Amino acid sequence: MMMTTRRVTMAPDAEAGERGGVSLFSQGEGEPVISCRGVAKRFGGQTVLSGLDLDIMPGETMVIMGGSGSGKSTTLRMMIGSFPPSEGAIELFGRNICAMDEDELNETRKKIGILFQSGALFNSMTVAENVALPLHEHTDLDPETIDIMVKIKLELVGLREAAEKYPAQISGGMKKRAGLARALALDPKILFYDEPSAGLDPVTSAAIDQLMVDLTQKLGVASIVVTHEMDSAFTIADRMAMLHKGRMIMVDKREAYEELRDYPKDRIGELNEEQQLIRQFLRGDHEGPMTESHTQNSYEADLLGADLSKLTGGRAIQTTRRIK
Repeated sequence: MMMTTRRVTMAPDAEAGERGGVSLFSQGEGEPVISCRGVAKRFGGQTVLSGLDLDIMPGETMVIMGGSGSGKSTTLRMMIGSFPPSEGAIELFGRNICAMDEDELNETRKKIGILFQSGALFNSMTVAENVALPLHEHTDLDPETIDIMVKIKLELVGLREAAEKYPAQISGGMKKRAGLARALALDPKILFYDEPSAGLDPVTSAAIDQLMVDLTQKLGVASIVVTHEMDSAFTIADRMAMLHKGRMIMVDKREAYEELRDYPKDRIGELNEEQQLIRQFLRGDHEGPMTESHTQNSYEADLLGADLSKLTGGRAIQTTRRIK
């Protein structure tokens, strides 16, 4: 099986050098609905994201993935304006959200919908009331019109029969559907999904995946999905982006990731370290660069919560006892 160099080779060239080794690909037509350039995020002295460049095109589904602590949730939160980047710029619909005041940002947020990992429904409200809430808060529509729109949104997610039930009376999959209906209430141009398949059984998870694909096709929205579920990712993605230790190491079409996932083990030496790392993550292998990087940290440093190399001048700590 031959790899396509254009897709997976991450050796820097003139253009890649300017973009930190990340190749950008425009899936949809027209201008990006989201554009990130040189984005970095620091909390105190800790850098959690560095040099992020990413475009989200109209009508595409972008899956953002990576190991725990790689910066996925931070990226999502910055895209919706929950907190500003430490460096760089993020544009939604061609406007820099970092330069917006709170009123402008709130107005822009009406064009996006968010499906939270838990569904984030209000337990004291029925499913219909949860979906209606954004319409009551952000529009001047009369109650009859809102009622009609709620039924339409619930029908889109196959949940109209559960309109009068409370969250405690429905299953986890139904809560996700209800949360998605609420995210669709204001007819957004962008949908954000935070671990949409988390906590669901395989059949329900597959149904949610198909619903996401159907909604993207019917409504033409751009979808950004943060997920660890590889079956789900390969089902829904047009493009995929891989984060590792706060750095975007690959952005490409789903097919390029499929090639890496299926690359023969006996030829793995042909891949560079980042490609091998991505392959390991996609396959869920217990051996590879990702696992090795986790185990290289000093056990003593973990116990003491300190970087012991700074205390020992870079020398390894040796036992004073003779091992027989």
